[in-house]
Amino acid sequence: METFRVPICLWQDAGGQHTATVVDPAHEITAIRPTAQAAIEEVEDFLRWRYEQPHEFPRPDFLDPQLITLKIPLRGEYKIEERVHPCASSLPVRVHVVHGRQEAGLLVASLPMWGIRFSFHDPADLRDLATRYVQLAMGGATPRDISRFLPPANVRLDEVVVRLKPRPPGKEATPDTATLASVAEPLGDRAVRKQYARAWEREREATELSTRFEKRQNNVLLVGESGVGKTTLLVEAVRALEKRWHDEQIQRAIFGAKEDELLHEDSGPLPTRRFWSTSAARLIAGMQYLGQWEERVEEVISELSDIRGILCLENLLDLIRTGGREPLASVAAFLMPYLQRGELQAVAEVTPAELLACRRLLPGLADLFQIVHVAPLARNSALAVIDRLAGGLKQTYASDLERGAGELVYQLFRRFLPYQTFPGRIGPFLNELFERAGRREANEILQKDVIDLFVEQTGLPEIFLRDDVTLSNDEVFRTFHKQVIGQDDACRAAARLVTTFKAGVNDPRRPLGVLLFCGPTGVGKTELAKALAAFFFGHGHKGDRMVRLDMSEYAGYGAAERLLGPPDGEPGELVRRVRQQPLSVILLDEIEKAAPEVFDVLLGVFDEGRLTDRYGRTTDFRSTILIMTSNLGAQRNAPVGFERGAAPPYATAAEQFFRPEFFNRLDGVVSFLPLEHDTILAVTRKELSEVARREGLMRGDWRLVWSDGLVEHLAQVGCDPRFGARPLQRTIERLVVAPLAKFLLDTLPRSGVEIRLGWQAALTIELGK
Repeated sequence: METFRVPICLWQDAGGQHTATVVDPAHEITAIRPTAQAAIEEVEDFLRWRYEQPHEFPRPDFLDPQLITLKIPLRGEYKIEERVHPCASSLPVRVHVVHGRQEAGLLVASLPMWGIRFSFHDPADLRDLATRYVQLAMGGATPRDISRFLPPANVRLDEVVVRLKPRPPGKEATPDTATLASVAEPLGDRAVRKQYARAWEREREATELSTRFEKRQNNVLLVGESGVGKTTLLVEAVRALEKRWHDEQIQRAIFGAKEDELLHEDSGPLPTRRFWSTSAARLIAGMQYLGQWEERVEEVISELSDIRGILCLENLLDLIRTGGREPLASVAAFLMPYLQRGELQAVAEVTPAELLACRRLLPGLADLFQIVHVAPLARNSALAVIDRLAGGLKQTYASDLERGAGELVYQLFRRFLPYQTFPGRIGPFLNELFERAGRREANEILQKDVIDLFVEQTGLPEIFLRDDVTLSNDEVFRTFHKQVIGQDDACRAAARLVTTFKAGVNDPRRPLGVLLFCGPTGVGKTELAKALAAFFFGHGHKGDRMVRLDMSEYAGYGAAERLLGPPDGEPGELVRRVRQQPLSVILLDEIEKAAPEVFDVLLGVFDEGRLTDRYGRTTDFRSTILIMTSNLGAQRNAPVGFERGAAPPYATAAEQFFRPEFFNRLDGVVSFLPLEHDTILAVTRKELSEVARREGLMRGDWRLVWSDGLVEHLAQVGCDPRFGARPLQRTIERLVVAPLAKFLLDTLPRSGVEIRLGWQAALTIELGK
């Protein structure tokens, strides 16, 4: 494939017309158009056409061009009756000179506005020779003639890049996009466009964006939060632009084209798909050896040049992260020279945080793009989009939204999923609503249907979603107190967190809660965290909503990297789990054992509710509850047995251990006290009740009852001053569940019978009526 770089000179005259002329002495090509870009494109079109002709056309031979300005004195004169009358003084005229060299080494110069081209041997002779040839050309010129050569204010040097592919003999040259089609897909294709919704309420932005694309060498960067609709806006602009091109071609086919339009970039029998969407991963997919992906990218650039195509990149930051170990060896670094020289026109997407990372990792890359900010839709526009989406779905499923249901959808997403920018996931949510209504053959989608689906997808209970349902602090306290026995203060703290969220007065810029649970082991800290996870997020079908991490595994050097993941690798456990399920309770067990660098990472999470890595990738914690457990203070002055007595100052021990800036970002420090004997008995009865509800007993309809003696024995054996009630479950499994299972398999009691458990040196089992 041949590539020619032809230097040209550009200027605008007093009438507003733009002139582009080739400075190579072997070419006499000039184009005058209303815009500079149109003039450049006409020169490029003519050169491509001329080079593709069977007759030989001189190849460009003007290397290292440089533009300088000389002041040359010109003396006008008048000729009257064969007598010459020179003017009294000469006029210094600015003359623009482009000089360079030929491949053979000969120095050449071109004066584009004067039509003068010459060669020379000594660079010192350039000024004298230019002066001589200009004065010779102006010999006999009147002052009025000289005034026609006064230079414009803005003259610049540019170049036209012409790429030619070899054409098979006897066949007409057609663009080959095989490599491009293997790694990208045309956005203008109908099948591709069907994957995206219309960019409702963004008609003005789409028109402005399509106008930018009509100008050559305009690289555009769409900047907006994830889910704001950047790709949808791009597809809408492409749809409008390619439709306009198609309509123009139909008009040309019907009415014919003027001679000066034959070189227009879109003249041709059929529209060419110009916008091709791809990603960094697709560009290098399957490339194993050194230089392979670079060769493929060059082919893609060449094929795009042949069709005047524009490369649409899904994410600019991914270009920096892909292709090499460092940003300077990445795909982005490889593309930068092509973007700078105008050989590649591209549009990319990025979030504001990712844009900052791009500027830091590969300075200069973002400066090659015109930045277009895509802002979230305002409330009225958002509601209008929901109505339009619902209107389209209504035709498909023959169902309609109840009055107020669309506004309820918007309110639920805005209130409970603040990290999802509109429209984000609202489109798929509406699709699911209408699909379910279609399966039920329902004519109307009620507000209750909206709430039911939102509960299923988020796990939030309906009591949070409905403003007409009240929730008292005492009611929540009793709920937690049934699950976590004997820790009244802790249950009240959890109840306050729930009622604050229900009232909607929690800080939307921070996590729902950041709590530190202090106290000895086995007293209910983890159990309360589980209760909070079940109360907040346990009402959907998404499985366990608690992320539990043992912080003793994140001590020592590199702990933060193990927690979050390496900068250029897969995310760590915490980041991965929160990205998968942003609505969850995060339990950080034994937080005091973590490395100090882990505390530094958590500071930003506590304060801003988000975590951003060096690549600008953000993990949102604003819909999580962060709970840390600690045994600080539990070993000092620990009471004998299980009685409270003088309780250790857990909060004081935690305040002394953690740095002030860390401790002050906590919403509360909840102290869990040692268990009293009565509490241990109540916990034992609760655990036995859990056993009684197990599947085997429920399936056989067997009622399980137990004696106080069994409860006393299990409480005594299953609890330890050092470990609290933690060993109790293992004790019940060993002393109760295992013998009970053997008894059931041996005797096979009849359905509905009562099974009585007691203790007399061993477990006793009797069948009642």
